[in-house]
Amino acid sequence: MVRLDALSGWAVLCGLGLGLGLWSLASLVPRLSRPRLTARVAPYVVDVSAGARELLGRRTVDPLPVVGALFGPAFERLRTLLGSALGGGATIELRLRQSSSPLTVEAFRSRQLAWGIGAALLGLVAPLAFARVRPIAPALVGAIVVISAISGIVLCDRMLHRAAVKRLARITAELPTVLEFLTLSLSAGEGILDALRRVGRVSRGELAAELAAVVTVVNTGVPLAESLDALASGIRLPALTRCVDQVTGALERGTPLAEVLRAQAQDARDDAKRELLEVAGRKEVAMLVPLVFLILPVTIVFAIYPGIFVLQFGL
Repeated sequence: MVRLDALSGWAVLCGLGLGLGLWSLASLVPRLSRPRLTARVAPYVVDVSAGARELLGRRTVDPLPVVGALFGPAFERLRTLLGSALGGGATIELRLRQSSSPLTVEAFRSRQLAWGIGAALLGLVAPLAFARVRPIAPALVGAIVVISAISGIVLCDRMLHRAAVKRLARITAELPTVLEFLTLSLSAGEGILDALRRVGRVSRGELAAELAAVVTVVNTGVPLAESLDALASGIRLPALTRCVDQVTGALERGTPLAEVLRAQAQDARDDAKRELLEVAGRKEVAMLVPLVFLILPVTIVFAIYPGIFVLQFGL
């Protein structure tokens, strides 16, 4: 039996890492053989053939072919367990749409699982490093690892929620300006589709990008009202949904769109003012914290300290 010391253990780990890395690099080398006919035809019939979709799904593996082939099935099972444990697939899909993320629900679950595994590894490194100074109970180490993994998963979800909230806030701030721009274009004699195209081409912002996507969908043959409804149902912003309902209703009834959009722009600005007043009312107590704990004590010190100084030194 060969006894391994610490140096030999590190040598084995480094050798395994080197071998896995060289194997991964070798797997990235393109094949010199000609592709089969099925592989060449599959991308063109993927929308009508289940076999083609299965073939293309097996061809690409992230991040490396060898690593994906080794750990892909286990990672897939862990991702399925995570999705079944957390649930909320519809909520995740809504947040991904609101944050304009290109990820799918499965890809986000994979990222969430990767964050959990990374946080668990970090939670494992800290107790092991501290164990050299003082022994730690295995139960405590396991609890730290589990809490770290849960924290990583929750942090990933909170970051997605924060990105969605920030983007919705930007769309809300841009809505009155975009509506006024549309009103100006309609008053100049343009149609609603031309006005949307102009906004998407000239403006810069989240809402302008969404309207440009709507124009692109309309150019493929989808009705404008259906495209706008899809936009409103995808983002689920109350102000935008109300505006889309008014526009689609005006298109169905033949009501002048310029007046409708002008009224919606004014309503959006009134909503922004009302929300600002509500935020100021909620922040009123928080604004008292620096006043009570910072400004007031400094003022008292400046008012009392000279008198105390004079009494101490008898000046």
